[in-house]
Amino acid sequence: MRVVIQRVSEASVTVEGAVIGQIQKGLMVLVGIVNEDEHTDIEWLSNKIVNMRIFEDEQGVMNKSLLDAGGSILLVSQFTLHASTKKGNRPSYIAAAKPDISIPLYEAMIKQLEQDLGVPIQTGSFGADMKVALINDGPVTITIDSKNKE
Repeated sequence: MRVVIQRVSEASVTVEGAVIGQIQKGLMVLVGIVNEDEHTDIEWLSNKIVNMRIFEDEQGVMNKSLLDAGGSILLVSQFTLHASTKKGNRPSYIAAAKPDISIPLYEAMIKQLEQDLGVPIQTGSFGADMKVALINDGPVTITIDSKNKE
């Protein structure tokens, strides 16, 4: 499972002209799922996401977690995070899990984040043509791969 985490002052997802998910201060999280992903990947990533100290404290140092800062999460599925660009100029998405695998894992990720954060999160619409808008605060952008754990 691969995520791109962006600290935002606001973010939203629009589908067919309607805003379906929106947050103010918090994290915009894009998630890509592969066939080998399982619940342990979800638990590990969720813990990292809610506890990563990337929000500023009173001294302006990134020393607070999402939990400490009282922020929100907007989670959006994005299979293109597993694009292979090794050959040619057209990315291959063969590594991305098909919907029968990725939808249950995406839904489990939502539940795990809500459990770890202690409040409901906002989401995109799996498989939809989404328009994502955000204001990256910092900018702070971090990528994490549950198979790499760096």
